[in-house]
Amino acid sequence: MTFPRTNPRATARLRLAALVAAPVLALSVACGGADAPRQDDAIADAPAAPGTGAASSGNSPSAKPAAKSAFHDAQTKFVQCMRAKGGYPEYPDPKVDGYLQWDKINELGAQPGRNDGIKAGKNNVCIAELQAAMTAEPERDQQKDYESMLAHAKCMRDNGVSRFTNPQMSGGNAVPGGDPNPADPVLDQKSPAYKQAAKTCAPKLLPGLDGRV
Repeated sequence: MTFPRTNPRATARLRLAALVAAPVLALSVACGGADAPRQDDAIADAPAAPGTGAASSGNSPSAKPAAKSAFHDAQTKFVQCMRAKGGYPEYPDPKVDGYLQWDKINELGAQPGRNDGIKAGKNNVCIAELQAAMTAEPERDQQKDYESMLAHAKCMRDNGVSRFTNPQMSGGNAVPGGDPNPADPVLDQKSPAYKQAAKTCAPKLLPGLDGRV
């Protein structure tokens, strides 16, 4: 089954609207095949023996570190806002791929009185930075995201969270499941059973989805 693709900017706006409208729930790399190298290509690309070639002359340029993506930069600005103005000075840095470390963020949100601003800062003070980060996120494969979240939802139910709902497709976008009534949550995300299920099922989620369910 396939679904129509949509503009990633529309996806970002949909997620942002869902984020602001409902209380927080316990919140892709394309693989390309290539022909196998011919034997003569493999030989030509073999490293030079020690003491020969440019490397031994000391003239080879040192490798430059990979440049950070615009997504990573935007997430870094969001994190800086959360630390400076959002009320979370210990908010963790984004990962190398730009996605946030939601395992650590959720630990902060689990502390007494600290969950309300965990997504966008107290009084949504970092909402502009959050929106910029969402807009800069690379385009995702919505079908793969849906399948990942569906497997996660099933895992949550299989591990004792029986009312955890499935994700949905809306306008070509994968929308997370979770609490059946986000406006008035019925799932106790702080319970040992929920925490254990979440830990068990986390590997079902693709990078970047762990903060959306």
